[in-house]
Amino acid sequence: MRVLYLSFFLVIADQITKILVKGIKIPFLGIDINGMRYADSINVIGDFFKITFVENPGMAFGIDVGVEWKLLLSLFSLVASIGILVYLYKVRKDTLVLRLSLALIFAGAVGNLIDRTFYGVIYGYAPIFYGKVVDFFNVDFWDFTIFGRTYDRWPIFNIADSAVTIGVLLLVIFHREIQPEDQIEEEKGNGVIDSIETSDNNDEIILEENVKSEQMDNDLKADTNNENGKTDNRKEI
Repeated sequence: MRVLYLSFFLVIADQITKILVKGIKIPFLGIDINGMRYADSINVIGDFFKITFVENPGMAFGIDVGVEWKLLLSLFSLVASIGILVYLYKVRKDTLVLRLSLALIFAGAVGNLIDRTFYGVIYGYAPIFYGKVVDFFNVDFWDFTIFGRTYDRWPIFNIADSAVTIGVLLLVIFHREIQPEDQIEEEKGNGVIDSIETSDNNDEIILEENVKSEQMDNDLKADTNNENGKTDNRKEI
């Protein structure tokens, strides 16, 4: 479960960067971070890469699911995060690539879940589970259309989104190498059984052929004896 250290680091990095972008004030702790104004941008690499402060009320790619689905989305994220953590414990002895992939996806899910669950309450604009996800990475990209919307830049994202994307890509690229051990053992067991069955079938075929060969030898001997008997009878006559 050491990969959870990576998850913890990514969640912390995700939240720190979001707070720096959005800003926060906690007077009794002496914390006063102004952050950026909404929709403001800071050029990092010209127009290609910017830091742009936006908030996503819904799903990936800025898809707004509406207020009526917001609670369901937040609860689904919570259940999914717990499910990933449980599965990560289950495969704790499996391949490193599988555990890294799940750790990345888990970190991304938790990072955005914190926004949806608590940001509305912390910043005073919505009840629990109705918060918005803070996004800020703004990268130029060729035009493309998805879910009926045309984008001239890649949808603005954050560290949590990046972690989920990389984790999923690792699962897709290395899916043959990251089969759980129980599945691999099952396939090996099936292979052994198939081998045994094939061997048994071959033995049966060989046995049948031997029986047929012996039967043919016996028939041949019987025919030979009959012919010899007829010859001897002729001599006596």
